[in-house]
Parts: sequence; C-alpha cells; structure tokens
Amino acid sequence: MRLPNLNGVRAFECAARHLNFRLASEELNLTQGAVAQQVRKLETSLGQKLFVRKPRGLELTEKGAAYFSEIHAALSRIDQATARLAPESRSVVLSVPPSFASLWLMPRLIEFEARYPDIDLQVIGSESLSDFDTDGVDLVVRQASPPFAPNLKSVQLAPLNLVAVASPAYLQTAPPITDLEDFRAHRLLENSHRHWRQWLGSDEEAGKAARVSRFNQTALAIAAARAGRGVAIAPEALIEPDIEAGDLKVVWRDQTESATGFYAVVPLTPARTVRDRDHLAEWLCEQFAVEWA
Repeated sequence: MRLPNLNGVRAFECAARHLNFRLASEELNLTQGAVAQQVRKLETSLGQKLFVRKPRGLELTEKGAAYFSEIHAALSRIDQATARLAPESRSVVLSVPPSFASLWLMPRLIEFEARYPDIDLQVIGSESLSDFDTDGVDLVVRQASPPFAPNLKSVQLAPLNLVAVASPAYLQTAPPITDLEDFRAHRLLENSHRHWRQWLGSDEEAGKAARVSRFNQTALAIAAARAGRGVAIAPEALIEPDIEAGDLKVVWRDQTESATGFYAVVPLTPARTVRDRDHLAEWLCEQFAVEWA
C-alpha cells in the first residue's frame, strides 16, 4: 500500500484535535477548503471514512479515532526529534485558562517582555489537561486542587477566593443584598463552573427560581457585570484591578475553605531546556508574592 501524503496526515491530525476544519486551517495557516480537501484525499487513499461531517463541527468515526491516536503520537515524536536537532530556541509555551489570560495575564505581559526581551513567549488559552510529552507546552496554569501527579511540580499562585460583584450603576437600582437568598431577586451571571448553583442550591430547595445567565468564560460574565447586566461570580485574583478602580463592587464573599486555586504546573523531567521556563515561572510567582521553590 502506498504511504499517504504527509500533508494530508497533518491536516487530519490537526482537524481531529480541534474537531473543526476552521480551527485546523488557522493553526496550519491554510484555507479551510484546503484542509478539508487534504482530509478527503487522505480518506480516499485509505479507503476509509475518518470523520462524520456535522453542521457544527466534526466527529471522528471509530476507525478515525483509532487512526488519530496513532498519528498524533507519531507526529509528536517527529516534532520532538526535530526540535532536539534544531538550534536551541528561547521560545516558552504557556497554557492558561482563557479568562486568566484575558483578565490577568494580558495586562501584565508588557512587564514580562520588558524584563525578558529575548524570550519568545507563546500563550495558549485552554482549560483542558495538557500532556507535556506531546503538546509542546512548557508550563501550565490551571484552576485545580491537589494532589497532582508525582512527576509534576506545582505551586499555588492564588486561592480561588470567589466573590460576587456588580457594577455601582446596577446596585443603585437593584434590590438590596443582605444574605444569599437575596440574590434570587437579581440577574445572576456565571461561567461553566456554575458557582451560583453551588451557593444557592436547587430551585426546588429554595422554592424560588433564580434568573441565571451562563457564559462559557469568566471574562464574558465579568464583561456583562461591568455593563450592568447583573451580579457575577469570579475569582478575586482575576478582577482585583476592577475592584480597586471601582468598576465592580464586591457584594458577597465565599468563606468556604478550600485547596482549589490557580496553580502553576511543570514536569519534573522536561523535554526541553528549563532556564527560560523557570524565568517565566519565577515571574508568575513574583506577581502573586509566592516562591517558586
């Protein structure tokens, strides 16, 4: 059997990771049509259907999923072998939750770049688990709680410290808040973690349904709160500038003690040089006044 075209294999692997031709085209710097065409040619050469095309994305067939598992591992090994032969790069890949990136990291990046102008920092917005051996990521920040795997080093940057916040303009005309049940009279804004449900319990328990608007990212809920749409829940570390500037006012704090927070995590045996990665880790810890020990 003739080996499939490597470009088609890479197009398939990328599309399978994203389950989306558009996102794959952006990563590969190709048009969406070119990626789809390469995948179709690969399917033809293999005589197998690898994807089920759906209106809102892709779904791997059973054989496509098995093929992706093997291809992903093989391409990762090729990339790693190539990287070891290439001249040392001062590139560091940081993976952080999207809202952590937009609310906390982006406003501070200019300071990191001024201190380390020779480090090429690449930022990936993701909440998924990262595989340090195959994903090309050097350091991740995640909202999580210990314990972590024994082959990882982790440092808590900040506890979760959830707070309920709203804009001063919204609070001027909104019903007063003296206890948790008062929130049921408000428009509540939350992300996919659904913290309002945890705080207020079920509607059946309370007997009064709360009006809740849900967003897939904390940053979107906070933007809605700034615009006066209601009361949002967020980790205090992400919105301290808004609180200090008076754009948002804290109306409730979660007093529950928990080990959940934002953690910086790296592998104990990294595949690449750690010098610049540790510069980044030390800088992150410095911002939160903790030690990168």
